[in-house]
Parts: sequence; C-alpha cells; structure tokens
Amino acid sequence: MDLHQLWTILATPDNVPIVLLALAVPFYTWYGLRQSFANDRLIAQLEADPALARTHHRKTQPWRPEWDREVHVWPYLLRIEFLAALIVTVILLVWSILLNAPLEEPANPNLTMNPSKAPWYFVGLQEMLVYFDPWLAGVVIPFLIIVGLMAIPYIDTNPLGSGYYTFKQRKAAILTFLFGFLGLWLTMIFIGVFVRGPGWMWFWPGATWDHNRLVFEVNRDLPFGALFLAAYTAAAAWAIHKLITLTPFHRKIHARMSRFQYLVMQFFLILMLALPLKILLRQLFRIKYLLVTPWFNI
Repeated sequence: MDLHQLWTILATPDNVPIVLLALAVPFYTWYGLRQSFANDRLIAQLEADPALARTHHRKTQPWRPEWDREVHVWPYLLRIEFLAALIVTVILLVWSILLNAPLEEPANPNLTMNPSKAPWYFVGLQEMLVYFDPWLAGVVIPFLIIVGLMAIPYIDTNPLGSGYYTFKQRKAAILTFLFGFLGLWLTMIFIGVFVRGPGWMWFWPGATWDHNRLVFEVNRDLPFGALFLAAYTAAAAWAIHKLITLTPFHRKIHARMSRFQYLVMQFFLILMLALPLKILLRQLFRIKYLLVTPWFNI
C-alpha cells in the first residue's frame, strides 16, 4: 500500500473538509441515534405504566429539585453561543494559517490537470457522470433531488417526532435519509475524492496513481432495456409498498396519505434505488446504458 499517496490525498487543502466530514458525520449520526433510542425506551416505559406517565417528566433526564425551574437566555444560552463562536473562530484562524488556500495558476490549455476534479461538494455529481448522460447527472438528477427535498413536508403525514428525537416513530424517514445521504451522496463524494485517479480510473485507496495505466474495458448497452426498466419499476414499487405497510403503525400512516402523495413518494424512492443499481451494473457487468433512444440515454 502506498501510504504516501494516501497521505497526499488526505493532506490536500481541498480535501480537508472531507476528512472532517468523515469524522463528524459518524459521530453525530451515532449521537442522534443514541438519543433517539433513549427516548424510545422512555416512550415504551410510559406507555406500559399509565400511572408513571401521569407524573413522569417527558425527558430521559427528568427535572430534579436542585435545578432551576426556568432556564434564562442570559447568561446560559448566550454564554454557550459566545464560547462556541470563539472556538470556531480560533479553528478557522489556525486552519487559514497552517493550510494555504487551494488556489491554482491560471488555466493553461497546454497543461491539463489529470485528474481534474471538481470541489469536494460537487465531486459527487462528477462521479455520477460515469453512470449517466451529462444532462441527467448534471441537470435532471440534481433538480429532482432539490424538488424531492422540497416535497418531503408535503408527503410526510406522520405527525410524530416533531421536537424530539425518536427512531421507532420515524423509522421509515430516518432509514430513507441514512440511505440517501450516507449510503449514496457521501459515498459518491468519497469515491470521487479518494478512489478516482488519473483518467478518472478506479484506484483503491492507498494504490499508486499510475498516469501511464491503460484500462481496456468495453462498455455495452443492455439489450431489451425498456423491459428491464419496466420490471425494475414494478419490483421496486412492490417492495417499497410492502416495507411501508409492514407494521400496523406504518399502515396507519399510509392510510393518511392521498393517492398523489403516495405516487410522489414512490417516484422519488424508486429513483433513489435506481442509482446504486446503475452503479453495480456499470462496475460489475460494464453496462453503460439501460435504454438508448434517439433523444436521451438512461
């Protein structure tokens, strides 16, 4: 393993946010789930004991007599915010002193960077260009992601979980977010930053980037792609419906949804599941397009 190559990637000023992201996201994911599971245990305890529910404080850490009954904004909240602002300021000052800004020389048409990568927050979209047409990866899919995020409040009919952490009462929403954000979006970013090397070829982390490497892999289009897409859509819709109506709680939430809300939710979930399927087909079977038409390719 070429540790020098790996360290060069990690120490690049452009990639420092990725290193921090790799440390912060698992921690805060664990911390949020930890509080969610603690609240779920408290909810189950209060539901099983109505007498305790009438007197117990609705928090995992109940109020104690020695605590103040009121917590004022000053000095408690503002003091914490002021200290947080000081800490962040010091971190940014140290960061700016120790690391140079990732600025480069003016573009030179006679000297093209290899690999030429987008900033870390766009490199996930650049990685999607491997699997989709440019107009799909650069325009349609980002547009649908934004529209899907905007549509969530209008298709989510579950009134629980507002103002407190819970996993049991928001299981479908949390698992969907973890799959979409951690499993797809962050994975695409990490692949683009740490795996893609010269010529946008696949180099496992720690492997030496060989600029003279040649890969002779023939991509092919899937025959009968329209039938495959129809079969995938039907199978994915059936699987999603079964998961949504798996428990009485989720069947109750499903009953509150209108047909339009349900169809919109199915559309975005089917589209989300299509991304890892397309990646696997490209990486394992070298299938470039599932459907080729004179107007667009999928």
